[in-house]
Amino acid sequence: MARNRKNQNQDISLGTLLKAALICGMIVVSCVGYVWQKKQIDDLSQQIRSAEHRLKTLQTGNDKLRKQQAALLSPPALEVRVNELKLGLALPQPNQIWRLPEPAGEPAGATNRAQQFAAKKGTAEALP
Repeated sequence: MARNRKNQNQDISLGTLLKAALICGMIVVSCVGYVWQKKQIDDLSQQIRSAEHRLKTLQTGNDKLRKQQAALLSPPALEVRVNELKLGLALPQPNQIWRLPEPAGEPAGATNRAQQFAAKKGTAEALP
């Protein structure tokens, strides 16, 4: 005669218990890993935002400094500064300017430096 389920043994086997514990453990580890990964992504995005903000601040500062440098190097600003400091500087007189002619090139008797070194190298090898 077939046994009724009410009369079956109610003991839970060790294998079934281990399977359930293993499945629950895998779910917990997956959830913890997911949360950890989301936290890492959030931290990295915060670092990127911070770096972008710093970059924008530095670029703005660089633009300000470039404009300030251009203003300070302009001839009118330099002239005002010279007058403020009473340096006594003025534009040179035409007779104070020396004009030098541009060199024409190498003289005809000059040799190529590479040829000079090659000649010295060959003579040094020939010596005993």
